[in-house]
This record gives sequence, C-alpha cells and structure tokens, in this order.
Amino acid sequence: MMAGHQVIAGNWKMNMTPEETREFFRGFSPSFPSGDVPEILVFPPAVSLAAALESRPEGVEIGLGVQNIHWEASGAFTGEISVSMAANAGATHALIGHSERRHVFGETNEEVGKKVKAALEGGLVPVVCVGETLEEREAGRLEEVLREQTEAFLVVLQAHPGARAMVAYEPVWAIGTGKTATPEDASQAHTFLRERLASAQGGQWARGIPILYGGSVKP
Repeated sequence: MMAGHQVIAGNWKMNMTPEETREFFRGFSPSFPSGDVPEILVFPPAVSLAAALESRPEGVEIGLGVQNIHWEASGAFTGEISVSMAANAGATHALIGHSERRHVFGETNEEVGKKVKAALEGGLVPVVCVGETLEEREAGRLEEVLREQTEAFLVVLQAHPGARAMVAYEPVWAIGTGKTATPEDASQAHTFLRERLASAQGGQWARGIPILYGGSVKP
C-alpha cells in the first residue's frame, strides 16, 4: 500500500435492513475531483451484507466489511460471526475494537488483539478502532490510552509482516454527541499513532497504514 492512500469508510451500526440497503445503493453514485478515487468501505449490519454485495453499483469499487468478528473459528458462541463466515459471505474487512464494542459490550484490549490475529490469518483486513473518553482526555491521558490500545494489536501486526491493516482514531467523546474533534485534536492523535506504528515496524511500513478519523462527522 502506498503512502498517502486515502480511505472513506461508513459504519452503519444497527441501521439499514436488507431492503433499505438495496435502496441506498440504487441511489449511490460517488464522484471525486481529478479522478482521485479513494478506497470506499461500507460496514452494514451482518444481515444486510448479502444485500449490499448484490446491489453495489457497477463501475464503483466498494469494499464491504462486518462490524465485529469472533476470534474463534467456530463453537458455542451464540450471536457471533467467525472470520471464515464473514469472508465466505463476501466481506473483505472487519471493524475491530469499535468504541461501542469496548464501552457498551466490555470488549478488552486483549480481545481486540485476538480478533486482529484471527482477521489477518483468515484473510480479512482489520480496521482497528482506538480512542479516548472525555474523562481520559481531560486527565491528560490521551497518549497513555492510545499506547495501551495499540500495544494489544501491534505485536500481532509485527508477526504478520506485509499484512494489510488500518487504524481508526475515534475519540469516544465525539461519537454521537454532536461534539467534533478539532483538526489539532485529530492531528495530535494521528501523529502519535503513526509514531507508534513506525516504532513497531519501521517508518516505510507505518506510512502505508491508513489512519482514519471518525466521530460526529457531518458534511
């Protein structure tokens, strides 16, 4: 992946039925200036993945991902989706460690690391989410929190040299609250994350990992 590679991703969360998904893609026609087309990713609910796969517009390359995976290949895990299930259903990417998974469902850094490992070994591109709460930011713990969150999956990435991955910085305090991080806020976090990636596997490799921003993004 070349440095400067741009990605636009949409996480639909618990929205969009299969029919709503088909309707969305019937009217989806993106255009970009100067032919500079970024990578486009959509993460529909699992039940709408097939509808998204069959209704994507022709002539526009859109990657599809799942919003969560389990690290085990199979078993008694009611409600969970394995990597092989997601890939067989047409997913190419997987969101891992989204703030709602962490703070609503109690997902730990250790579990995030296990999911990243499973995704890489199963052929999915992990989009690993990190970010701090308002209390952590106000306490000056931004870098401490990001360091703890990245440690869990950097060791996995180091064991899979050349594997594709993405990181999404999403400050928890700016998700669905109407608050938006300033460019300076985002830049501070992105700079730290890029440096963490570089320290793990070198600057050239780090420059090839897209770092996304998410949180109360409006037009």
